[in-house]
Amino acid sequence: MDFLRWLFDAKLEFAGGGFLLWREVIGNLFGLASALGGMRRKIWAWPVGIIGNALLFTVFMGSVFGSPVYANLLGQAGRQIMFIAVSIYGWYRWRQGRAAAADGGTVPVGDAVSPRWAGVKTRWLLVVAMVAGTAVLTPIFRALGSYEPVWADAWIFMGSLLATYGMAKGWVEFWLIWVVVDLVGVPLLFSAGYYASAFMYIFYGAFTLTGFFVWWRYRHNADAQQLSVDATFPDITVSRNESTP
Repeated sequence: MDFLRWLFDAKLEFAGGGFLLWREVIGNLFGLASALGGMRRKIWAWPVGIIGNALLFTVFMGSVFGSPVYANLLGQAGRQIMFIAVSIYGWYRWRQGRAAAADGGTVPVGDAVSPRWAGVKTRWLLVVAMVAGTAVLTPIFRALGSYEPVWADAWIFMGSLLATYGMAKGWVEFWLIWVVVDLVGVPLLFSAGYYASAFMYIFYGAFTLTGFFVWWRYRHNADAQQLSVDATFPDITVSRNESTP
């Protein structure tokens, strides 16, 4: 109990009255560790991420949990709950992938998923879901009193949902969804006073681009290897009686 009391009250204070909540810092560090594990396709990325989500939920519901930062970002808070739910699904799928690898499946042993492209149809569905979901959630978040501009909060929520689902499915494109989330999330978090999360989003932006190219390279190498196998022709055995020129 003493630790929990410290965790909820602790602040990293700066000259001039500025501060950061340790919950926000620690929660984002867990999120970063989860992203690193996801880039390396490791199952432990999911439970580590869940711990960070739980901490950040208490941060973004500021007034409910007695935080000195009182701007309630309902989209940010709600997406932490969504993260936990989808992470359980992703955790299950990646455990299945690793078990299949151990049984001689197509996923390399030690990895939990084999990155693949979502496909043109799925990409369009993701775009439609992103725009439509943001349009539907914006008035709902506004009615609940979320921080303005509310559309940005709704955009971040929908993007986070689709990106996490894409990671669970092993789609390479999920990294790019994080990029568009970060582009909106950084100015929103700065304006709301969540400076630790805003700076972390800036770092995430560069990190997610790195993750995209890591997964893209994996998929490219796997495709090239498959093409090499498909292009191999059986050897032609020459008869002993056939004379040489």
